[in-house]
Amino acid sequence: MQSLWMLAAGLAFSLMGAFVKLGAEHFSAAELVFYRSLVQMAGAYAMLARAGGTVKTKRFGMHVHRGVSGFVSLFMFFYALTTLPVATAMTLNYSSPLFLALLLTFLARERPGALLIGTVLLGFAGVLLLLRPAVSASQLWPFAVGLASGAISAVAYWNVRELVRAQEPEARVVFYFALFACLGSLVWMAPQTWHRVTWSNVWILGGVGVMGTLGQLFMTRAYGQGKTLVTAALSYSGIVFSSVLGIAFFGDVLPWFAWLGMALIVIAGIIAVQLQPGARRNDAPQVTND
Repeated sequence: MQSLWMLAAGLAFSLMGAFVKLGAEHFSAAELVFYRSLVQMAGAYAMLARAGGTVKTKRFGMHVHRGVSGFVSLFMFFYALTTLPVATAMTLNYSSPLFLALLLTFLARERPGALLIGTVLLGFAGVLLLLRPAVSASQLWPFAVGLASGAISAVAYWNVRELVRAQEPEARVVFYFALFACLGSLVWMAPQTWHRVTWSNVWILGGVGVMGTLGQLFMTRAYGQGKTLVTAALSYSGIVFSSVLGIAFFGDVLPWFAWLGMALIVIAGIIAVQLQPGARRNDAPQVTND
């Protein structure tokens, strides 16, 4: 039953994606990342303080690796959200299990099996189907960035898994991820002009930050107390929620080939999760992107 928290996480992340889409009219992707990370950092710090913990760590280098890869992936994901249909950007980001399965196989110095190769090919067949009918020529670059966000997420997830195995509290992992995302977005915005925050758009920033933080918390509980494979499968509910929100609020009606491509990516992602080393033990990453 604890895995059902993943449904709440999927809804929260989908709502975050919708707020990011709305925020694109007022703010740049880097600004949205900054405000989202600021709220998440405050929430993680409050969780640490409530549990009697601190932000002090002996594994700062590991947090740097996780923070940098996480920031790059999050920035790319937000950029894709501001340009592509919400469901398309979300699906591309959820391609990360395919890349993660390959990464873990490489790190284990194992030869990829036929099932893994077939799963990855199935997933990328879905990517091609999603690309062909749903993306115009002007959206090719955002599409590539969205897919890259999934690939880099795999590196971030691996870093998270190593931190969890090193017995770093989840809240501390989230805190440092948010900290580096804040710093990264500040550096990115240094040569640019910040857009003005007003009463008419501050609610969008609040939605991005609150929904992103709730999604992290719900997902952490799902992975921490639920069954890994069930939780991973339910994580794809975010694509369903994003599709509904995209149709209802943004008119994102996709061709049937695009829906088939999304389905193939979901199926391949679920299989890829099962192929990951240790997947049947409850040691999967407990926080993600997003």
